[in-house]
Amino acid sequence: MRTYRIPQTDLTVSRLAYGCMKIGGTWDQEPISAEAEKTAHAAVEAALESGINFFDHADIYCSGKSETVFSRILATDTSLRDRIVLQSKVGIRFPNDAYDSGEPARYDFSRAHIIRSTEAILQRLGVAHLDILLLHRPDPLVEPAEVAAAFDELQSSGKVRHFGVSNHTPAQIELLKRHLRQPLVVNQLEFSLAQPALVVEGVLVNRTGAIEEAHLATGLLDYCRLNEIFIQAWSPIGGGKLLKPDHAAAPLIAKLAAEKSTTPEGILLAWILRHPAGIQPIIGTTRADRVRASAKADAVVLTREEWYALLAAARGKNVP
Repeated sequence: MRTYRIPQTDLTVSRLAYGCMKIGGTWDQEPISAEAEKTAHAAVEAALESGINFFDHADIYCSGKSETVFSRILATDTSLRDRIVLQSKVGIRFPNDAYDSGEPARYDFSRAHIIRSTEAILQRLGVAHLDILLLHRPDPLVEPAEVAAAFDELQSSGKVRHFGVSNHTPAQIELLKRHLRQPLVVNQLEFSLAQPALVVEGVLVNRTGAIEEAHLATGLLDYCRLNEIFIQAWSPIGGGKLLKPDHAAAPLIAKLAAEKSTTPEGILLAWILRHPAGIQPIIGTTRADRVRASAKADAVVLTREEWYALLAAARGKNVP
């Protein structure tokens, strides 16, 4: 699989990443089932065989079990950790989480929580460091100086090499950057043909209905490109909506897949890969066959006309 170099780092990563959100099985405190562990091993093995070297986690995924089961995969091959790039995320806290009871769902970018959560991630994964740590969703109560203190401590101790964010706006990133010593090298955002706001915003400037369809993307794609922030696309298949036969875009997706001897997943992901920003889709299926089907996107090249035709089919209308 072809690779990207993440700007402002020495990390060379596969064009597709594997998202480990679901590999823990269930989102509760029940033990990891043998079936979930078997499924996780098969999916991760399929990713590795397909040339994927980037694995994305978060402390909340399956209540921490996704990181635990991944540690068991790492334990089967002592060389694996040095051959992959590991990323995880902190900042989302569920109601009545492991540290507090009787509390609401909230976000927490406090220094104490960032450090505590990161150390718990490392323990669950059974590794000495993360290559990248992301702040998961914006915390309205963020105190950037606390984030800076946490990042300094984690970096100086060797526990985290690089830092980034997820679902952050340009202004939120700028506020953090004003206090940080480290560059923010990643912004992980929802992006797919089912959620194309990052690109639609740019073609709907000054048009009626633009705010509703662009979902307040606020120049985010161009901002990240200008500031050398690597964009990762979560939910790049759009939850499978466009793969359903009754979707308006399904016939064109199937036609292109047949013409290019690839899979429907390959077409949907190739649409993201065609963008000159060099966006990295994070695939999240736990089915090994769908991991392999998705990896075929790396060999697909869409023309400009095919890219726009897919956008029009997904939106149900042409660009203005």
